[in-house]
Amino acid sequence: MSSNVAVTDQQQKSRSELNWLMRLLIVIEKAGNKLPHPFWLFLSLAAIVMVLSAVFSATGLSAVNPATDETVTVTNLFNAESLRTIVGGATDNFVNFPPLGLVLIVLLGVAVAERSGLIPAMLRGTIASASPKWITFIVALSGSAASIASDASYMIMIPLGGLAFKAVGRNPLLGCVVAYAATSGGYSAAPMVNSMDTILGGLSTSAAQLIDDNYVVSPLANFYFNFVSMFVVAAAVTLITELVLNKRADTIVLDEPDEDDPEEFDVSLSLDGNEKRGVAIASLSIVACAALLFFLAWPADSFLRDEAGGFGPDSGLMAGIAAIIGFGFFIVGIVYGYATGSIKRMSDIPDMMGKGLLPFVPVLVLFFAASQFLALFKMSSLGEIMAIRGAEFFGSLNTGPLVILLGGWLLVACGALFLTSGTGLWTLMAPVLVPMFMLLSISPETTQALYRIGDSTTNIISPMSPYFIVVLGFIQRYKRDAGIGTLLSFTIPLSFAMFILWGLLFFVWWTLGIPWGPGSATHYQLG
Repeated sequence: MSSNVAVTDQQQKSRSELNWLMRLLIVIEKAGNKLPHPFWLFLSLAAIVMVLSAVFSATGLSAVNPATDETVTVTNLFNAESLRTIVGGATDNFVNFPPLGLVLIVLLGVAVAERSGLIPAMLRGTIASASPKWITFIVALSGSAASIASDASYMIMIPLGGLAFKAVGRNPLLGCVVAYAATSGGYSAAPMVNSMDTILGGLSTSAAQLIDDNYVVSPLANFYFNFVSMFVVAAAVTLITELVLNKRADTIVLDEPDEDDPEEFDVSLSLDGNEKRGVAIASLSIVACAALLFFLAWPADSFLRDEAGGFGPDSGLMAGIAAIIGFGFFIVGIVYGYATGSIKRMSDIPDMMGKGLLPFVPVLVLFFAASQFLALFKMSSLGEIMAIRGAEFFGSLNTGPLVILLGGWLLVACGALFLTSGTGLWTLMAPVLVPMFMLLSISPETTQALYRIGDSTTNIISPMSPYFIVVLGFIQRYKRDAGIGTLLSFTIPLSFAMFILWGLLFFVWWTLGIPWGPGSATHYQLG
């Protein structure tokens, strides 16, 4: 009798552990994975966009772009001119797909650092003494701070997140997702000013001057808030990962590694003398590369600066950040390889680079379909009109600033599901939201900080984001049948947690009237 009771209690305990949230995530995964293969899904979405473009073009759907005062109409993708552009531009759509070049050039360098043994050695050296649960926070904080590397941060953090989790015996699929969520969610949260601050500040200034001709939004406008946000994003990702997603990851059975995958390594093994020497020499080479970069960037007329002498988005440094990072990994990987003997001849290096790209080939297939869909969506102008109409709706509401802020927060979050370019969405929304909020005594810096939250946190659940396909490709290295549903079952809880906790930080910050950055106020006084 007692044994039966024990069995029953154990069964009840197992059922209780599979709570409603876990069951919901399983439903999301199963439902999402019943969708066609992502390749066919994106081509199907492209066909749907073409049909919708014809329908809404016939109805005369339009909107006025507040940035240019031009009327935006839906382009019928079935007319002769559009079809000619679609057929003629298919190659350019793929070749010019934003992540493609970044992915390839960074991975070429990372492949050398990984297969020479440098990355496994550094992981073992830094992670061996850390608790597996601390790994989540370490990866999340690194991801949220990685935006200083612009879009190249995705290509660095996602594979390293998987390797870091694998090194401590945790599911590497979860590590990839944690790194992706923190990098995307924390794209506007960084320890220093980057190109995004410059671009957003410029757009906010133009919008603010519709009300005040002398108003300037500095690139430092949200610096204090961004720095604190970096830790909040990491905390949100860590909290939901440890409380929810870790149990979910434990139910997923991974595939056996391919023969082309990097050699397995045991994090419990300490570095031997040869490896320690190699890491030390590689570390010196990192310092030397950083010093060389600083030396080259120091002159006022350096090729790494822009025409104004700064480090804006058009400067050699920011425009070439992916190549610089990829070359950095390439150099330090070679230095480590020759120091430890893992590279014995020059021909070993291109072999490592070639093998490092092999696991990424399936992602290139997805990139082709995704690039065509996104090109058609942009060509149709449907996303632009949706964003403008949404902003106009909230602008027409006659209510207090708190409700307007909440509405703007939700508007940006919804808009980011369709227009995943942070600067592109702000180009459309800033001329409406910034002046509107200024008339409600809300400063442009406040509006810009609110925009960062809504834009960054919902990107990770949008298949329209090119990096959604990137992370899907990386997790398929560990589980080949993982689909969109598998990824969404992880990213939806992470998106929700970041959205809520980061939003709470914003509203507490705004209520207390804490400056967003040097010289940035939360309120604006008319006149």
